[in-house]
Amino acid sequence: MEQRNKRGFRRKALLAGIIGAGSLTLTGCDVAAPGGSFGQFLRMGWPEGITPEATAMGNFWVWTWVAAWIIGIIMWGLMFWSLFAYSAKKAEKAGKGEFPRQTGYNVPLELVLTIIPIVIVMGLFFFTVQTQDKVTALDKDPKVKVDVTAFQWNWKFGYANVSSELSPTGSDYVGTDAERQKAAENSAEFSDTTRGEEGTASHGDGHGAAAGPIHGKSTSDVSFLHFNKIETVGTTDEVPVLVLPSQTAIEFDLAAADVVHSFWVPEFLFKRDAFPHPEANKSQRTFQIEKIEKEGAFVGRCAEMCGTYHAMMNFEVRVVSPEKFTEYLDYRMKNPDAQNSEALEAIGEKPYATSTSPFLPGRTDTRGANENTVDLNEGF
Repeated sequence: MEQRNKRGFRRKALLAGIIGAGSLTLTGCDVAAPGGSFGQFLRMGWPEGITPEATAMGNFWVWTWVAAWIIGIIMWGLMFWSLFAYSAKKAEKAGKGEFPRQTGYNVPLELVLTIIPIVIVMGLFFFTVQTQDKVTALDKDPKVKVDVTAFQWNWKFGYANVSSELSPTGSDYVGTDAERQKAAENSAEFSDTTRGEEGTASHGDGHGAAAGPIHGKSTSDVSFLHFNKIETVGTTDEVPVLVLPSQTAIEFDLAAADVVHSFWVPEFLFKRDAFPHPEANKSQRTFQIEKIEKEGAFVGRCAEMCGTYHAMMNFEVRVVSPEKFTEYLDYRMKNPDAQNSEALEAIGEKPYATSTSPFLPGRTDTRGANENTVDLNEGF
């Protein structure tokens, strides 16, 4: 009887330990991840984030690994203990039967072994949703709104809105190019009626013309794209540099001019696909970040296989102080024909991308990387 009681106590202690360790580990998802070399090991190659959202995802990632290791170690320990404690040779020496005492149909034990995995999965699900909601929330009161247009095989960035706190005019800056935006919206009304010898479309006037070939719309419909007065467009020879202020909430509005692309800055620990006709594709085209906590140059890439020169479709996020960003915007407003590189030089920054190696400005092996680039400004 005494031996049975001891055995029962050991079981309860073990189960309590498993539940306690699992609960403690999952609760840790809401706190900072371990630091030092151990913390780096648990990141499994993930870069350090530069936004609060990236930090939340990094912490969740690390604590998930901690939970997995704890559960794994417990299970490995039980497995090896069973192998040695209940071996046939050991049982024979002790004068016991060939098989250890069976615990099948032990309802309390089976209930516990069913409940524990459910609790673990529920805990992981809870913290997954918690982190996901933080990352995808659209309530961060952005002070800068950036339009991002992806196309084969480059990027176009434009400033749609800038709050009065950062605008050089002292009032909210609205960057929409009304004329080009109106022309883009009208493109949805045009229909492909005839095609020339070389396959170029000629459009109707939008008044009673025949229906176009794509659900009644024109193949040249760019009504879903945004056009701004201040834009940075990447070219074959120049990697586009998107200038953003640090310590500022920012909103990104994504769309693709041709095929599906993906906007990815590794240090954001987050990527979002850019679709053509995002509304029709049921795609949430906007996302927000609370702030960028570190200034500097950070590489951006297309993370969706989008064609021949996908690998060369890079950009750079250049994070500067809010004061420098205001100076940059002021220069672009006063010098509408100036290159982005000139505006960067004017605020004391390096004029070209520095983080997109080996695809940097001045590279000699472009191989016509953007020879088929869409001219987003044509006709608008």
